[in-house]
Amino acid sequence: MKLKRYSFVFVLISGLLGFLAQSVFAGDPSGSNTYSDSIQGLKFSVNFAWTLLSAFLVFNMQAGFTFLGAGFVQKKNTLNYLAMSFMDFCVGALIFWLFGFALMFGGSKLASGLSWGNSFIGYSGFLLLGDSYDVHTSVLWMFQIMFAATACTIVTGAVAERFKFHTHMIYSVFLCGVLYPIFGHWMWGKGWLQTLPFGVGARDFAGSGVVHGMGGLVAFVAAWLVGPRYGKYNPDGSPNVIHGHNLVYIVIGTLTLIFGWFGFNAGSTLAVTELRVSIIAVNTFLSAAAGAVTLLYLSYFMTKKSDIIMACNGALAGCVAITASGAYVPHWAAILIGVIASLITRISLYFIESKLKIDDPVGAISVHGANGLWGLLSVGIFSDGSYGGVKGLIVGSCWQLLAQFIACVTLIAWCFTVGSLFFFVLKRLLGLRVPVNIERSGIDTYEHGTSCYPGM
Repeated sequence: MKLKRYSFVFVLISGLLGFLAQSVFAGDPSGSNTYSDSIQGLKFSVNFAWTLLSAFLVFNMQAGFTFLGAGFVQKKNTLNYLAMSFMDFCVGALIFWLFGFALMFGGSKLASGLSWGNSFIGYSGFLLLGDSYDVHTSVLWMFQIMFAATACTIVTGAVAERFKFHTHMIYSVFLCGVLYPIFGHWMWGKGWLQTLPFGVGARDFAGSGVVHGMGGLVAFVAAWLVGPRYGKYNPDGSPNVIHGHNLVYIVIGTLTLIFGWFGFNAGSTLAVTELRVSIIAVNTFLSAAAGAVTLLYLSYFMTKKSDIIMACNGALAGCVAITASGAYVPHWAAILIGVIASLITRISLYFIESKLKIDDPVGAISVHGANGLWGLLSVGIFSDGSYGGVKGLIVGSCWQLLAQFIACVTLIAWCFTVGSLFFFVLKRLLGLRVPVNIERSGIDTYEHGTSCYPGM
């Protein structure tokens, strides 16, 4: 019996290895077929390097999210947050390689091996095998996994300080493997939203909706189902402030994120030879600055204190909002988008915490979710037609706004229905949060065997 079992395993492994071996030279893994000693070859090499560099900049945003979230949580739970942020990136990368990337970009024909898919789902490019074993496809995967990981990390902050570690890992598999790629296909993979017959179809240049809206709305569902942290609300429903343990981390994290955002937005051209990158970079910076200044002085007029944490939230809100429209709008519009994003953030923070009684330690729902939707809508309002033929209300076209509105409604429905179903099942099967006694004493030692500051 054992011999038969071992024989079966041997045959299975041999077949898998044979399959992998057949795909080794199916694409252009060396790049020799692509590169040529010419101006065109030089252009390809420069754009190739630009896309990789942009991917590395976006990867650095993970450090920004890690600093930011660690600063917002209590000292007793810091290591747990760090572990979740680090591991959801690693788990997400493997799942995105296995099938998430194929579901998202199959049928897009953006690179080799991505020829098969329909308006609703892709089905080519699995494991980067066959024709997708190609330098073009690999660089696209490298850039896009950073976006998928960002969406994952957004949710991590909203459920911090009470979520089970290994349950969180399962969520990472689901978001990077199913929830994110399918909606991403609709917007970026030649899916039905991208090809809507209104305007030029729904547009989200670098991911206000696909990445940040997705992360923020799923964060809403997760934080709602897991419930607030112990001690967050009084018996009468009034919220208590649970202070983070390190404000330095918050500011450093914010600055790191803004720096990475240049790769996020300008890098989404996938070509530095597109000189529009300068417009995109300036718009990104202006929107962040406008959001920071607006929310700082709004908080000052309300409290007579200059709240630097609110300024950080405003800067990130501006970055999120301009991510969809940064390539399509003039500079003055980028400033206005950032100002409105900061106002949306302030209103949303109050509504989420005080009215809906949802506990979000880092403000992810407001900064990313609400402004992800605003970013999508802003494309249909402020686009001036100077790039990609995208024209909004300011140049007299209402059809693009209709396409953007449909994308917003679809995103909300997708995240709330599928996300709620997934977390509800996960809650019933495994549970979402740690026991209350563990939450009160701190998750670090319980989940990871040590505190973040063992010498203190």
